[in-house]
Amino acid sequence: MSLYSDHILPRCIDFALSRPAIMEMRARATQGLHGRVLEIGFGTGLNLTYYPREVTQIYALDPLRSAPKLSAARIAACPIPIQWLKLPDSGRLPLPDASVDSVLSTFTLCTIPDLHTALAELQRVLVPQGKLHFLEHGRSPKPVLARLQDLCTPFHRQLAGGCHLNRSIDVLLRDSGFCLDKLTNHEMPGPSITAYTFEGVAHVCSNAARS
Repeated sequence: MSLYSDHILPRCIDFALSRPAIMEMRARATQGLHGRVLEIGFGTGLNLTYYPREVTQIYALDPLRSAPKLSAARIAACPIPIQWLKLPDSGRLPLPDASVDSVLSTFTLCTIPDLHTALAELQRVLVPQGKLHFLEHGRSPKPVLARLQDLCTPFHRQLAGGCHLNRSIDVLLRDSGFCLDKLTNHEMPGPSITAYTFEGVAHVCSNAARS
């Protein structure tokens, strides 16, 4: 177990991504969640405060081994049943096909190594009318800043748990078979290199192949 990756980094991320302006974004991202929800990148449980009463079950997924301990206090205060999932080496989610009504991802799609496979798995476990709610940071539309993101991403990945600064989240979702119902782009507080955000809701396109 790495002291930095399992203890120091998660606490730094919790601090950086719990500022009031970002928590307002989290509140918006959770609107419309209902039924059985899979939250990928559960982390320290920062989203739990905003889960609507229509949610009946939360499946929590995070590769961080210390996540259950770091989120324990927030989980204890949450009235919704929460079940931790372990992701096997195969990358296949330990859930049946069409078993969740919604998926929530906040500041997570930037870190997943094989994002295409991960998004295919989300399509598999979502019910046919299910929704992916996302709040992510990524590639800036400003050319100079985007080039800087490209240059800094290799170093940033080592420092920030695999986080890519330069992923075009909307393009990646569409290329993986998601259709965007809603997308808002804005800049969150912090360094400009990490500030550009993608906030929205997507569903599996009717012609997308489910694994």
